[in-house]
Amino acid sequence: MRPILELLPEELPGEGYRRAQIAHWLYARGALDFAEMTDLPKGMREALSKEWRISEFALVEAYPSRDGSVKYLFTLLDGKKTEAVYMPYPNRKTVCLSSMVGCPAGCTFCATGALGFGRNLTAAEILAQILAIAHHQGISPREIRNVVLMGMGEPLLNLGNVLKAIRTMLHPKGLAMSPRRITLSTVGIPKGIYRLAEEDLGVRLALSLHAPDDETRRKIIPTAQRYPVAEILEAVRHYYAKTKRRVTFEYTLLKGLNDHPWQARLLAKLLKGLSAHVNLIPFNPWEGAPVAGTPKAGILAFAEELKRLGVPTSIRWSRGRDVGAACGQLALKTPTSLTFTPLLEDAGR
Repeated sequence: MRPILELLPEELPGEGYRRAQIAHWLYARGALDFAEMTDLPKGMREALSKEWRISEFALVEAYPSRDGSVKYLFTLLDGKKTEAVYMPYPNRKTVCLSSMVGCPAGCTFCATGALGFGRNLTAAEILAQILAIAHHQGISPREIRNVVLMGMGEPLLNLGNVLKAIRTMLHPKGLAMSPRRITLSTVGIPKGIYRLAEEDLGVRLALSLHAPDDETRRKIIPTAQRYPVAEILEAVRHYYAKTKRRVTFEYTLLKGLNDHPWQARLLAKLLKGLSAHVNLIPFNPWEGAPVAGTPKAGILAFAEELKRLGVPTSIRWSRGRDVGAACGQLALKTPTSLTFTPLLEDAGR
């Protein structure tokens, strides 16, 4: 069977009216089975179920955190696994999606990087994460209004599939999201940043910088050996000039590595003249990590130094740490304190 989520709404099977019905069932009502599409003729439903599949997962497991967020572990149809995180807030519902199985970037502070690279996710597998989460939460997929591509993987190394998924997220007959509510996070692949700018989809860009100087960055991010800070920032400035979207700079603070006052000052100097926001991230521990996090006092001091220098700065205090769902913790591990929670078995086969 073929993955129906690979198709844009105007490419769905059937004539115009039937296409609109299928799109509504998929993206507004979150149907995971063609049998649910009761306003379609029975024969059409049967034909669709023989040729197409909706779910991309053999199994979905959910692990709720004490803070209300939920980590989802997806077993793909080929047996490989990936993860996503659902984060409800009083005024919005956010999902953190993966674009790969594992990640090739190998950042020393990230558990996903320690897994290595498995494979790229298809556009259907990226979108299916949203539908599965909405199904489990008992909400319409369109109630999820914020998407961050900050889970497993480097999105700019799977940009074709990521862009395809984003187009369905933005499509008025798809998930009908605002481009301002979609953020793509990258470790800094200049070629991908330029291409993203030319696509002109209007989504937000987040750069995982983590150090303002090449010497430090090479110690914690292997890709920094190939892409120096100056080259990445040149691409980011092009992205801002093209899109007029403020760029977020993500910065995980690591004890004794990138948390010195001089590094805060250098970071402020680098961002001068650019519409930017710095998001400081406390390190979230994981088993076997070769680095340690900056203490809270050091995080606050680093933030204050940036603010003193006129750089808009916030601290992203992590959610989901107790179930391994916080930034940098996604490692396909079942939380030992929780029970196994199967949600969808053999869906879409």
